[in-house]
Amino acid sequence: MAMIVDKGSMHWLRRNFLAGRIAPAGDASGRVRLQTLVILRWLAIAGQLAAVLIAHLWMGFPLPLGLCLAVIAASAWLNVFLTLRYRSTTRLPEWQAAVYFAIDLMQLAVLLFLTGGLQNPFALLFMAPVTISATTLSLRSTGLLLAQAFIYVTLLAWFHMPLPWYPGEVLVLPPLFVTGHWIALLLGLGFVAAYAWRISQESRRMSAALSATQAVLARAQRLSALDGLAAAAAHELGTPLGTISLVSKELMRGGMSEAEMKEDLALLNSQAERCKEILSRLSRRPEDGDAVYSRLPLKALLDEVTRPHRDMDVVFLMEVVAEEEGAAEPEIWRRPEILYGLGNFIENAADFARTEVAISAHHNRNRIVVAIVDDGPGFAPDVLEKLGEPYVTTRPRRSAGKRGAPAIDDAHEGMGLGFFIGKTLLERTGAIVAIANRSDGKPGAEVTISWPRRAIEAETAFPGSAPEADRVAQAGASS
Repeated sequence: MAMIVDKGSMHWLRRNFLAGRIAPAGDASGRVRLQTLVILRWLAIAGQLAAVLIAHLWMGFPLPLGLCLAVIAASAWLNVFLTLRYRSTTRLPEWQAAVYFAIDLMQLAVLLFLTGGLQNPFALLFMAPVTISATTLSLRSTGLLLAQAFIYVTLLAWFHMPLPWYPGEVLVLPPLFVTGHWIALLLGLGFVAAYAWRISQESRRMSAALSATQAVLARAQRLSALDGLAAAAAHELGTPLGTISLVSKELMRGGMSEAEMKEDLALLNSQAERCKEILSRLSRRPEDGDAVYSRLPLKALLDEVTRPHRDMDVVFLMEVVAEEEGAAEPEIWRRPEILYGLGNFIENAADFARTEVAISAHHNRNRIVVAIVDDGPGFAPDVLEKLGEPYVTTRPRRSAGKRGAPAIDDAHEGMGLGFFIGKTLLERTGAIVAIANRSDGKPGAEVTISWPRRAIEAETAFPGSAPEADRVAQAGASS
């Protein structure tokens, strides 16, 4: 059963992506769970309460205990209200999450105002709400919270109640120290927020691209199943349907004895039953079928993947080379990841090639290596290092039309997911994918995919399969 690898899958992905059915990268709406904020706030309340009580009761520092406890209680009552008002699984809109982060910043600022301002080392806790915002909210919301934190830090540097200290002693910190602490906090807040936001963006991009990969692979599998069933049905049903057609024509001519007519009708019935049995067998799940139909020789597999792109205005050159004398050509499991992953790279090479695409496969006892080389413009140096990441487009591409279409279309229509999808799917099968420009001095790109032979070879990939069972039977017979 051949997997259909065509541009329709990428067009389908683009339509669903733009329609919002596949989440775009950086979409942070509805990502913050209320329960997460409530738990984090309880942890902050416990830490604040412990710090205030230890400083006042154990260390004996005089501080406005009643006001400090009132500020901490206000945060606790907010948590109680949110817990009673909403379900724990509620996901907050971005604006609401930003408001709660702003309240946390304000509560911390008031508590620090009562306990020494920036002279209090716990001023470092301003980074917590801003960092969490950077990892969950949009850049705009994070920027507003960062500005709010900057204002609080600046005001607390010069306006605050005295720092709690031992009775009868006054701790006076040099203005230069306070100024340095203020600058350090501003720089720390800005750097940590920018770093956390950047890392979260990369994570969101990767998550969205993986979702797109799964969507494309699922669609390709459905198309492959339909294509395979159609091909199998045409092949299997050809003989009984031909018999039915021949016998029906004989019956239409007439002039037959009753015995001959009964014989032909019985034949028609048997052929109809055979058609019914074939359709029933084809409707079974793939794993219920014969393992022979799920594997191909290496060259046949490459030919199957290449076939959908042979109508393009390029020449495909293909060879399979055994690196060891007498080494048999391996049979490969027809896995969707291998078919679709190779198909993406071959389609990309055909899109950008000027005249030809060379596909070579080398195999020995340990490894199988497939190289896909085109004679197109190659990759730009600034793009080459990023290839394989989601949403990175590659080169000016050839028009996807039939033979005779314009040679080059500089307007790249891709989403930058082709290489990511191909690389991700092939790596799932144990492959190592290397992407580079040609090293023979000619323009063009080269993609090399290398597998450990045991990872994809049908003879050893799945112990207990039909080939394994055959070997066990042969060993038993020889013994």
